[in-house]
Amino acid sequence: MPLQVEHHDRVLVLTLDDPGKRNALGVEMVEQIVDAVVAANADDGVGAILVTGAPPAFCSGADRSNLDELHTSHGGNPSDVRSIYEGFLTVRDSPLPTIAAVNGSAVGAGFNLAMCCDMILAGESARFAPGFTKIGIHPGGGHTWMLERAVGPYNAAAIALFGEIVDGRRAAEIGLAWRCVTDDALLDEALALAGRASELSRDLAVALKATLREIPWQPNFEAAVTTELDRQKRSFGG
Repeated sequence: MPLQVEHHDRVLVLTLDDPGKRNALGVEMVEQIVDAVVAANADDGVGAILVTGAPPAFCSGADRSNLDELHTSHGGNPSDVRSIYEGFLTVRDSPLPTIAAVNGSAVGAGFNLAMCCDMILAGESARFAPGFTKIGIHPGGGHTWMLERAVGPYNAAAIALFGEIVDGRRAAEIGLAWRCVTDDALLDEALALAGRASELSRDLAVALKATLREIPWQPNFEAAVTTELDRQKRSFGG
């Protein structure tokens, strides 16, 4: 099984576990991620999702066999490309709090998977690399949008356009990760953070995550206050 699924109290831990391919996102891996996240969304016993990788990597990106096939067909049907995205987009679309514990390399679609989580905790071994241009393709899956929002235009250009690779400590410095911790402490630290979010009432956690997603697009401060007030009133009711 390329994906290991474990419950730690109310935290669902998804471990990408195909070390021979450095946890690349192949068809089976993507299907299992989608199934696990959809099941978690429907399970009141799950309050948060943690995503990590089996050593030596977090995720090396899309499976090269899939990419080679797309190269051969010159991109093929856009839905074929989109299917590679489904694993990380399903994580992003989850209403539950999500955290990525990044150990080792997070490349291309693996970088996207980390950024699709609400928080990134980086180990000292973490390496964030877009990887797309290295194999001659344009970034995809919302990569540039998420990256620019996370780190600002200059840092995004340095990474996506100029090919800078960001280690765990630098990721924390530029706001890509919440913080950098030693590799041996990474999973425990991530579980502690995820556990704290999972202890919130599910309705409150879901509402707050929705607000955080929507608030940057409010037209003005008053609209933001109204959005918060509506959800705050609902939370008073328990």
